[in-house]
Amino acid sequence: MEIRPILSTLRRHRLTATLLMLQVAFTCAIVCNVAFMIANRIHQSSLPTGITENALSSISSVGIRKSENPLAQHEVDLAALRAIPGVESAVAVSNSLPLNHSDHSEGVCPDLQTLMNAIHNQALGRHCAQASMYDGTSGLIKTLGLRLVEGRDFRPDEFAKSESTTPSVAIISRAFAEALYPGQNALGKTMFADPEKGTRIVGVVDALLRPYLRKPGQNYYSMIFPNLPDDYSVTYVLRSAPQDRRRVLDAARAALLKVDPNRIVDPKHMQTYSQIRAQYFQRDTTMIGLLIASALGLLFVTALGITGLANFWVGQRTRSI
Repeated sequence: MEIRPILSTLRRHRLTATLLMLQVAFTCAIVCNVAFMIANRIHQSSLPTGITENALSSISSVGIRKSENPLAQHEVDLAALRAIPGVESAVAVSNSLPLNHSDHSEGVCPDLQTLMNAIHNQALGRHCAQASMYDGTSGLIKTLGLRLVEGRDFRPDEFAKSESTTPSVAIISRAFAEALYPGQNALGKTMFADPEKGTRIVGVVDALLRPYLRKPGQNYYSMIFPNLPDDYSVTYVLRSAPQDRRRVLDAARAALLKVDPNRIVDPKHMQTYSQIRAQYFQRDTTMIGLLIASALGLLFVTALGITGLANFWVGQRTRSI
């Protein structure tokens, strides 16, 4: 490539060359910014939840007859669900699952003195943090596929029969344990959300994503309590082989209505966990597509402008020769 003729041509078209360089620089700046935004959204939408996503499905039930005992009804429902062929396990939860928007958070402090200071100052103190609360029936850890890295699962006698009862024990995520007790072992320590009663940490799971994402450093602040769902509205989580999930959901709806026809089982709330995740990140997926399309369009227009201008100069020079 002859450099001198190119430089000579650019000197004779200084204004055009300057505008062309500005256009290329402007395009590069926008494309780099778009690429950064796309990378952030892809990273967020690929966050691991800590549960076995491809084996889980959920179905919600709303009871109509309020006079019945909801705890007894849940036990009957779970027995019917576990009898479905292909269902490995089933539990009842209080609607909260990672990325399903149903979030109930609570401020927790590592000790009573820190909590009292936070109450006095009307703000969470150092090492206090907000964490999402999960609860469910026995077998929740195994059904969700959570990995216990320290401690143990809940014992049957530790389950409380009311969600309003302050639990005596809890299992927390590793990220939340580090936030409450940085550089220490959280197992066996007592955390406080209520000045009247503390909650002892009996286990730590590797990761458990929150139902609604917040700041990147706080997305895994989660607690699991042994509180049995005591409401007439409940979500049942079923574990099965990935290819059986849709069939299991259809069978679960039929089984629940057979046990008690006086309930509402909305088909819109019968979802595999893959659908729950896709629904949560639907806006991010759409935005990624729009950003990619806009970046490609801008690159195409810039390349078209450069090609057209180069062809024009070549044509001019050819006529001159």
